Amino acid sequence: MKILVISHEYPPIGGGGGKVVQDLCEGIASDNYNFHVLTAYWDNLPVREESDNLIIERIRSHRTQAYRADLLTMACFVWKSFWRALRIIKIWRPDIIHAHFAVPGGASAAAASLLTHTPYMITVHGGDIPGGAPEKTKKWFRFIFPFTRFIWKKAARIITVSQQSRQLALTHYPVEIEVIPNGIDTTRYLHASLEIHDPPYIMYLGRFSPEKNAQLVPKILSHLNDLRWKCVMMGDGPQMSRVQSLIAENQLGDRIELPGWISSQKVNEALMKCDILLMPSLREGMPMIGLQSLASGSALVMSDVGACPDMVDLGKNGFLIEVGDEKGYAYALRILLSDPKKLRQYKGNSIQKAKDFDIKKVITAYKGIYHDILKGNT
Repeated sequence: MKILVISHEYPPIGGGGGKVVQDLCEGIASDNYNFHVLTAYWDNLPVREESDNLIIERIRSHRTQAYRADLLTMACFVWKSFWRALRIIKIWRPDIIHAHFAVPGGASAAAASLLTHTPYMITVHGGDIPGGAPEKTKKWFRFIFPFTRFIWKKAARIITVSQQSRQLALTHYPVEIEVIPNGIDTTRYLHASLEIHDPPYIMYLGRFSPEKNAQLVPKILSHLNDLRWKCVMMGDGPQMSRVQSLIAENQLGDRIELPGWISSQKVNEALMKCDILLMPSLREGMPMIGLQSLASGSALVMSDVGACPDMVDLGKNGFLIEVGDEKGYAYALRILLSDPKKLRQYKGNSIQKAKDFDIKKVITAYKGIYHDILKGNT
């Protein structure tokens, strides 16, 4: 089976959604499943990479930042990926087009499908739904929403990563939508340790953007000056200068590290040093960093949004906090930092919880959908 994947995010660019695309392609690619991925070019990345049953092709779409694509960049990606997809379909003849993100990848897939009659499916990750990340996309959807109806209506199958995302999508698009959660390859974290670092390490990882609420992290940690801890905030984005200012205002410069946007390999290295994941997001779909933190053995302190409740067993491996409750996040961290025995138990319980999201289950579900589409069971 041949699958053409269209996604504007694929590591090392993009966030958790891009990581999902990579894990699925690498996990499914085999003698029976061949993938050709169209994604965005950035910096000095190779234009084309080939390995067994997997081709990664990067399209120049004026992307200037690893962590963010603006509306112009997305429009350029739609246009160029559409024409490149037509060429690939003519020569390679894929059985299915799989778009990750309804916008922009879904637009390219829908247009290419219309002209070639190749069926397409969409995996929706959250921010590509109207209202999924209003701080970032509200203005965009004012203009593009009417055009997105066709993308959703004509897809052979539509997948979302959480029930929350599904319910939000259904308020805008009256179509059949299935839920397949993101998965994690737990075998990559077999060396996860329950030992607590000295001092305990708190981690924030993600875009420094309004919906991720990165600027709240220094405020939360300012309530914990009497305790021993270190924090690393990995990522970049429009809130970076505000985060830097808050770190300085609260005299936390010697306790909070800001390494910027880092590679997937360095993320995994950082995860193995992490004791607590702090995630004060305003909105989420199903954050991959949450799954990675489970598998690597971190206690979770997360906002009660999206699929975060699916990852947290209260009283066992983490805390769910009402969005924006600065003192609530601080109180949860205080409990864990003040009780090494509890923190160690939570870390161990996270490793066990990660098994609920085994990537093998996700791969099996996607293979089933590919075969259904191929048989015409849409």
